[in-house]
Amino acid sequence: MRDVAIVGIGITKFGELWDTSFRDLFVDAGGGALKDAGMDGSEIDAMYVGNMSAGQFIQQEHVASLIADHAGLVPVPCTRVEAACASGGLALRQAFISVTSGIHDIVVAGGIEKMTDILSDQTTGALVTAADREWEGYVGTTFPGLYALMARRHMHKFGTTKEQMAQVAVKNHKNGRLNPRAQYQKEITVEQVLNSPIVTEPLNLFDCSPITDGSAAVILAPADKAKKYTDTPILISGSGQASGTLSLHDRKSLTEIPTTIQSARTAYKMTDVGPEDIDLAEVHDCFTIAEILAIEDLGFCEKGEGGKVVEEGETAMDGKIPINTSGGLKSKGHPVGATGIAQAVEIVSQLRGESGKRQTDGAEIGLTHNIGGSGGTGTVHILERGD
Repeated sequence: MRDVAIVGIGITKFGELWDTSFRDLFVDAGGGALKDAGMDGSEIDAMYVGNMSAGQFIQQEHVASLIADHAGLVPVPCTRVEAACASGGLALRQAFISVTSGIHDIVVAGGIEKMTDILSDQTTGALVTAADREWEGYVGTTFPGLYALMARRHMHKFGTTKEQMAQVAVKNHKNGRLNPRAQYQKEITVEQVLNSPIVTEPLNLFDCSPITDGSAAVILAPADKAKKYTDTPILISGSGQASGTLSLHDRKSLTEIPTTIQSARTAYKMTDVGPEDIDLAEVHDCFTIAEILAIEDLGFCEKGEGGKVVEEGETAMDGKIPINTSGGLKSKGHPVGATGIAQAVEIVSQLRGESGKRQTDGAEIGLTHNIGGSGGTGTVHILERGD
């Protein structure tokens, strides 16, 4: 296998982007990545684009052809990748496999979702298709409900508190305030989280990530060719993917997500590093409890200690292991197909030292963690400075 590097990154503003179409969002992100890599597009060999549900959100399928066409890259092969909220992370893995195997040299990994063109109850209905439609969706279960079950069990088993979960949101909004691409660039308090409307007990409105439009893209190249495009190539040294049960009731435990554990194990083994070597991470905080589960399952702390670690500031920007310096899904936003790629954009920016006011100190190794649904799919990538 060949070593693979990210040589270009691009990302749109995240938010309610009423005046920007689906196709233009991807062109904006992809064009930004090409510009960052000093390319004009003629070198692109293939594209993998994460998208969960354009058919339901904007009634458009066959988006791979649409994107290749509108980007002016026909006849470059473009493949749509779908794994619910992990679509972006899986698109990155497919692009990585394509380059490391030698099938292609220069590959775009992108992600996109346009979610705000329909009413919020329709969006909720579209999103719940990422759960088990027969056993969960048809009986009225939503994703806040599924993660509320996880939160309640974690609270019962380990003593995790609503205040600790609220502190996840507070931290991520503090980081997001410094991110010009974030959907919400304002700080909040623990009291505001606790006093926000209840969605599904114990999750309040400010425990939940928003509905978001946005797109992101990265360009991959063989590491031995990376310096042609950038002075600061970022290697993808580890990549892991795992599948799990779609329905929550089939799991042995509600306090862990096995696909996170397995995909992390695969990525760590590939690059021969462990959680103690990771300098910062972007994790899938679709709900505040999800970040607590993630930092435990990724090995950053013992199972059951996630709430305490957040409370003690270890995951803050200046903490032991900064988590979600971008603002995470909670503050940056969560255009589901784009999230996994946006996480990679943030880690690359941090490892390059280009994150401005939210720049961490001396980061050399970063990690991205992207899951689909309540954990039916998990992806983890480990990125390292290549110079």
